[in-house]
Amino acid sequence: MDEFWVFGYGSLMWNPGFAFQERINALTFGYRRSLCVRSYVHRGTPEQPGLVLGLDRGGSCKGVAFRVAEGDWPEVLAYLRERELVTNVYLEKSLPLVLLDGRKVRATGYVIDRNHPQYAGSLEIDKAARIIAGATGKSGPNHAYVTNTVEHMRDMGIRDAWLEGVAQCVARTLEGDFLSS
Repeated sequence: MDEFWVFGYGSLMWNPGFAFQERINALTFGYRRSLCVRSYVHRGTPEQPGLVLGLDRGGSCKGVAFRVAEGDWPEVLAYLRERELVTNVYLEKSLPLVLLDGRKVRATGYVIDRNHPQYAGSLEIDKAARIIAGATGKSGPNHAYVTNTVEHMRDMGIRDAWLEGVAQCVARTLEGDFLSS
């Protein structure tokens, strides 16, 4: 391996937690960003799970690629495995990326394990919004996670129509709950 790249599609984009030499927007094909992971702790409970992001099959995904210095490879990989593989809901993969400047690289990324019990599958916007609007975990309300993600992505120049649609539907759902109480 000549270079070590990491692909972020969720909070890793703005909060990588590791040293890197280069950061650039990137695109991967064959996977899409999705609220397809049931959260039983941070954004929900076992009784009322929330939803957090996973990289699921199909489509494409804009995110951020980080190039890591050779001397940092073992430390960064150990950190990523500790962060991303806690419940083994993700699989570590080598993903093909096209960087914003046209370079093509391979990057370590974490994709959803569709056989894992936390896999929620592909959800329609309104169903995902209902789940998110009603879930809260030890890290706070699920809707705050989604809103924060969309805001950070917009600040980075990354748009995701499906995720933005979920955030808008959640806001309408919460507004309706507020108005009816």
